[in-house]
Parts: sequence; structure tokens; C-alpha cells
Amino acid sequence: MDIFRHPPEGRTLALLAECGLPAGDLTAADLDGFLGCGREDEPDGVVGLELHGAVALLRSLAVTSGSRDRGCGKALVSSAERLALSCGVQTVYLLTETAESFFAGLGYERVARDVVPDAIRETAEFSRLCPDSAAVMKKDLRDAGSGEKERA
Repeated sequence: MDIFRHPPEGRTLALLAECGLPAGDLTAADLDGFLGCGREDEPDGVVGLELHGAVALLRSLAVTSGSRDRGCGKALVSSAERLALSCGVQTVYLLTETAESFFAGLGYERVARDVVPDAIRETAEFSRLCPDSAAVMKKDLRDAGSGEKERA
């Protein structure tokens, strides 16, 4: 599975829209934190990583319907975790309305909103874009092994 940095902006935004994920807050600089899966000119999936010191927000995992259940999402998350670790991140957080069981299978656990660090709470995704009903999940990368071997 080919994982690469900096997927094309247009394709990234189209994938997010196709999957019903918020993108209104994303700037060109934010899109630099995205990884793609598949062909570099037209990725089948993308994921974003917002770094905030020792914590990060995994956001906007979007995979085309035709590429689901083929490992693209898992490979993207694994690569994002490795990238986060290489940048000194200890804990990754995410919000989801539809994929809690997917992320639980990757070692993420649901946590209460009030235990999330301020750096994550202050992100647009946490504070404005995702509803309060979204599950908040975290993974401590210091305790987790990253099993996939894709290039990031």
C-alpha cells in the first residue's frame, strides 16, 4: 500500500466532501499535514494530522467507498501515528461520528471531552466543527506498537 505526504489539495477536499467531513477550516498549511493512500495524483484515501506539541489531532480520515475494507484506512492511520511519533507526539486524539468501532480496533479508546488537553480542545474541529455528540477517542503512542510498514 503506497502512503505518501502532501496529497493534491483538490482531490483531498473532494474526498472530504464525499465522506461528509468538515474542511471549511483547512488552509494550505493544514493540508501539508495530510497523507494520501494509493496513486499520488488521485489518492483513494487521505488523513490529516494536526501537531500540538506532545499531542496531536488525527482528523479527516476519508477513503473512497470503492477502497474501503482494503487496508487503506488502517495504513493511513498507522503512517500518521509513525509520523506523529517522529515529531515527539505522545498521544493522538480524534473525534468521530461514524467510525468509533474502526478506531477502537486500532487501539483507540473513548474518553470524556473534559479530559482532552486544551491544545486539542481549542482546535476548530473540536470547538466548532464536530458536534458534541461525536465520540472523542485517544491513543497513547508510547504504549502502542505500529505494525504497518508503508512509507510515509
